[in-house]
Amino acid sequence: MKILVALTYYTPYVSGLTIYADRIARAWAKRGHEVTVLTSRHDSKLPEEEILEGVRVIRAPIFMRISKGAIMPAFWRQAGKLAKESDVVNIHLPQFDAGWVARQAKRQKTFSVLTYHCDLQMPAGLINQISNQAVLRMNDIAGKNCDAIVAYTEDYANYSFFLPKYMEKVRIIPPPVELPQVNEAEVKEFRMKRNPEDKSPLIGMACRFAADKGVEILLDALPKILNTYPNACVFFAGPYDNVLGERAYYERLKPRLDAMIAEGHWKFLGSLPPKEMAKFYQIIDLLAMPSLNRTDAFGLVQIEAMMNGKPVVASNLPGIRVPVTRHGMGKIAEIGNAEDLAQKIVEVLQEKKDYSDKTEEIRKYYEPDKIAAAYEDLFRQYGIE
Repeated sequence: MKILVALTYYTPYVSGLTIYADRIARAWAKRGHEVTVLTSRHDSKLPEEEILEGVRVIRAPIFMRISKGAIMPAFWRQAGKLAKESDVVNIHLPQFDAGWVARQAKRQKTFSVLTYHCDLQMPAGLINQISNQAVLRMNDIAGKNCDAIVAYTEDYANYSFFLPKYMEKVRIIPPPVELPQVNEAEVKEFRMKRNPEDKSPLIGMACRFAADKGVEILLDALPKILNTYPNACVFFAGPYDNVLGERAYYERLKPRLDAMIAEGHWKFLGSLPPKEMAKFYQIIDLLAMPSLNRTDAFGLVQIEAMMNGKPVVASNLPGIRVPVTRHGMGKIAEIGNAEDLAQKIVEVLQEKKDYSDKTEEIRKYYEPDKIAAAYEDLFRQYGIE
């Protein structure tokens, strides 16, 4: 089967959407399909075309950027040609180009399935809001022209701004999640390198440094946590000082962050490759996910933490609350409430529960090969073999 995957950003760009797309594309390739990814050349140092673990990646040059979006005439030209050559077109939303790609697939009579990652809620500002409305319009065009839509959870599908309009097309398939296995010696070395001061407990946060991720909420909660655990430290894994569209947010919080760093209660680890992330989860005591809005629909990092036996304290948002409630590992905190977040983190730390008996079951539930097979079952329902 020839599968075209279309999205604005792809690896090495890091986001939940790109990680998902990379995992599902590689899983399809391993299952014998011919997979092509059409994306942007968001970094001029990247090659225009290459093969990554069996996946053909084509990167269209960016003509102009508008906020986090990209105008790519070459992307549109290539989408029609590649859709015609494919059996399935998989379009990842939100995406400005989604409507065009879905229309091209329909015109070519090629089966198209949207993978819907989240509702788009861009920050305040005229340009951002114009961009937001443009993407939402293109999402709707894609929704009308596609054959099927995949969502992570029923919880998010029911509360989404977009999905209820197309509920007859919606199918629920969990996201693909995987991490490399690491041994005790590797974890010990990582701990000694990253935590030589032996800070404890370690509260993990794994994401881009962005306003919608609720970094400020955890920062507000930290003094209350320190009242109970004066040696606690937040380990932040992910890009933080040059995140597209988030520079002003980082600069606003920087003085407070610098103070916490100086006192030994906050540490930035930067973006970590998969194996380093596996070690990261092994040394933290819990993962915090204080997301603030629907731009987070699930949180793949929650599953990564749980695969390593670590509980999560997550916001009470549709989709975001599902991993904790489904697997019974952690607690749910009120959205944007630093005091409640601090209380729930302290409660989980004090429980000191051992979740090692759940890790293998969780790993199998989200195994990329299993998720790729679930998509294939969906394709077969529409006569695509």
